[in-house]
Amino acid sequence: MPNRLANETSPYLLQHADNPVDWWPWSPEAFAEARERGVPVLLSVGYSSCHWCHVMAHESFEDEPAAAYMNEHFVNIKVDREERPDVDAVYMEAVQAATGQGGWPMTVFLTADAEPFYFGTYFPPEPRHGMPSFMQVLEGVRAAWVGRPEEVAEVAQKIVRDLAGRQLDYGKAGTPGAEELAQALLGLTREYDAVRGGFGGAPKFPPSMVLEFLLRHHARTGSEGALQMAADTCEAMARGGIYDQLGGGFARYSVDREWVVPHFEKMLYDNALLCRVYAHLWRATGSELARRVALETADFMVRELRTAQGGFASALDADSEDPLTGEHVEGAYYAWTPAQLREVLGEDDGALAAGYFGVTEEGTFEHGASVLQLPQDGPAVDAERIAGIRERLLAARAERPAPGRDDKVVAAWNGLAIAALAECGAYFERPDLVERATEAADLLVRVHFDAAAGRAPRLSRTSKDGHVGANAGVLEDYGDVAEGFLALAAVTGEGVWLEFAGFLLDLVLDRFTAEDGSLYDTAHDAEKLIRRPQDPTDTAAPSGWTAAAGALLSYAAHTGSEAHRTAAERALGVVQALGPRVPRFIGHGLSVAEALLDGPREVAVVGHPEDPARAALHRAALLGTAPGAVVAVGLPQPAEGGEGEFPLLAERTLVRDLPAAYVCRHFVCARPTTDPVELAEQLGAVRP
Repeated sequence: MPNRLANETSPYLLQHADNPVDWWPWSPEAFAEARERGVPVLLSVGYSSCHWCHVMAHESFEDEPAAAYMNEHFVNIKVDREERPDVDAVYMEAVQAATGQGGWPMTVFLTADAEPFYFGTYFPPEPRHGMPSFMQVLEGVRAAWVGRPEEVAEVAQKIVRDLAGRQLDYGKAGTPGAEELAQALLGLTREYDAVRGGFGGAPKFPPSMVLEFLLRHHARTGSEGALQMAADTCEAMARGGIYDQLGGGFARYSVDREWVVPHFEKMLYDNALLCRVYAHLWRATGSELARRVALETADFMVRELRTAQGGFASALDADSEDPLTGEHVEGAYYAWTPAQLREVLGEDDGALAAGYFGVTEEGTFEHGASVLQLPQDGPAVDAERIAGIRERLLAARAERPAPGRDDKVVAAWNGLAIAALAECGAYFERPDLVERATEAADLLVRVHFDAAAGRAPRLSRTSKDGHVGANAGVLEDYGDVAEGFLALAAVTGEGVWLEFAGFLLDLVLDRFTAEDGSLYDTAHDAEKLIRRPQDPTDTAAPSGWTAAAGALLSYAAHTGSEAHRTAAERALGVVQALGPRVPRFIGHGLSVAEALLDGPREVAVVGHPEDPARAALHRAALLGTAPGAVVAVGLPQPAEGGEGEFPLLAERTLVRDLPAAYVCRHFVCARPTTDPVELAEQLGAVRP
């Protein structure tokens, strides 16, 4: 019989709806049940594309004796970390503080007041590698709860006090300057892997936001070292197994330093961020590889992650069914043996493909299979022949059992995708990508935004199948969606997206901002947890803090709003504090700081929509590399015409009856120009 998760919308929770565990969703009723029964809460947090979450579910949550023990002695709560990042953040902070590490699945034992007293991540069904079994953990926690209740309560209260004492105090720091950004670059240089690209050792994650900072730093300062680190890392990833050489798109991370074997799940946020980075690398250098990867990644998102309602699904699983064994294993969909290549392509093309993609008899993955790569020393081949081979392999792969897809639409990640697709569509003259971005933006406005009378307006975190989820948006949702809308406004010239961004950012000022200018992850009126989450670090995606700072700064440049500019500058105090010390974990914040130092520049392009001269100026403006430059395009607006959709266009007129561009920076404007080449020079563009 299905448990209480059967009516949830989260694909992850629905995966556990038929467990023998009597799961509850996160709710006041679950904690009331624990209080009434006098038992602790077992909180299990994961997400649908998490490999070890699936493993633990199969080993323990589908096990009848383990489930019976859980049901008798605990109230069991299952949380999708992607739906409730606030709950995840609070307890992950406690896990990391207590154990020095974290990850998913996350297993936390709580009192009925939601206070944590014992932590862990994955627990195996039998003791191994120094880890106790899951049943040993359950029995130990039960024994402590019954036999030493005062000790458990004391531990829980101490943990909550310690968490409360970790309050951030970055609001008093000043805005970062050139010196802090230079120190951040130096710190990144020390951690850079000059042989393989990227930063640090295994596992190696795609450093998308750090790469964006490096590109912006090069644009502002001319630092060739910054550009080289970005370009070499992008090439290493694009040639590695972390990139899908057939279908496009990036896996979550590489288990090795060489980018060879990925953890195969594909996340929307990774691909949106990397799509934009490769597009910006092409904009800066004209790299054909960067252009190809940006477009292939955009096409991957549209082809494999787009939902029927026009939004973008969260992820593809790492696991899929092995057609030979029938078991769900990692990478079954993506790996190849030489024999499989020959079976699809024949002897000659199979041998060529094996050499071209680095497929060996020994294999680079498991069971003699290889993850496709593009080795530097691969054979020189005819491009048309390789294109045909790719098509045939992709068609053959499509016959394999596909990885599962998490169909929930997360507002923040869709905001990132909107920005990436809009810019790719503009740069590479693909209006279809701009249309897909616009459709996703429409979905967010129609389904995720609630401005009903008598209720505070809010953005909802998720939807599925066009139905909005119950969970309120967090700061990253507001910041990333505003960023997506601002990018869409720049590309389309539709001022309504600027207006929507402003509405969201006003809510950030009203509901997420502390008196000292620091930002909280949850709104002032959000559900009260044991601690109000507040994490400024950029990890897999921009933190809500830095995402909001970037959108606030761009909106201020568009509108001249002093309130939004001041809020952005105060929020960037965190970059002054963290940038020189831990630059890898504040990459988006560093990128926003580069925009602040550069201005950011304000570009207004006026002319009639059907005039190709206006289109040429608009394109030159979008291709400018000046960090964080904002672009408005529209009809000329004489002084007596009043302010239109874009404040930057006010009083901007044609020059000698020709479309014109106006560039301003730090309250000083350059001479209006009708020449795209001159405009490109004003924006520091290296024209591809």
